[in-house]
Amino acid sequence: MGLENLKPPSGATHSKKRVGRGQGSGNGKTAGRGHKGAQSRSGFKFKRGFEGGQMPLHRRVPKRGFHNPFRVEYEVINLDTLSEIFEAGTVVTPELIVERGFATGNAPLKVLARGEVTKSFTVRAHRFSGKAAEKIAAAGGTTEVLA
Repeated sequence: MGLENLKPPSGATHSKKRVGRGQGSGNGKTAGRGHKGAQSRSGFKFKRGFEGGQMPLHRRVPKRGFHNPFRVEYEVINLDTLSEIFEAGTVVTPELIVERGFATGNAPLKVLARGEVTKSFTVRAHRFSGKAAEKIAAAGGTTEVLA
């Protein structure tokens, strides 16, 4: 077995159908396109989503609700996670959290209030929930909102 011996199994490949090459070929005259109509013409293209006159899927499916194009998705981290992975006195930044593998860094960071904080540290993030900021301050830490 070598690269020079490789070939597809018999019956796996077919010669291209040559249409419009006379009656004897079985695909002469209209060349498999039927009679008249747009689809028989050269250069014909369906419109995107066209389903042969049937109501296309994008018009059959009901449209509901509203999609806000300005919505900001935040990556979240909770206080219990912060107190687990950082020592007291640390300046916690989004870069440091990404480095430790607790966020991807693709979206702004928001700190949420799940769990308790026993250590005091400075936390820099794009958003804080109200309770999270309160708990950090109660533990003697500070919060800094990034732009």
